[in-house]
Amino acid sequence: MCLAIPGKIISIDGEADPVFRTAKVSFGGIVKNVNLSMMPEAKEGDYVLVHVGVAIGIVDEDEAHKIFSYLEQIGEVDEIK
Repeated sequence: MCLAIPGKIISIDGEADPVFRTAKVSFGGIVKNVNLSMMPEAKEGDYVLVHVGVAIGIVDEDEAHKIFSYLEQIGEVDEIK
């Protein structure tokens, strides 16, 4: 089963070359580096869905909070941290 986790882009690095663009993304306070090559339109403040370290979609803030809430309810948030 694949699972994409929502996180908020805090900062973006590598603006010059979209292939190597990365971002610091916060997942409920845990910050990870994420590859943005599949989401060239992503910008600081956006919420992205991340699967195996790669942003695969952009969601609005309400949707991101809803997904994170569902993950907490089923006990999956502890594994993220």
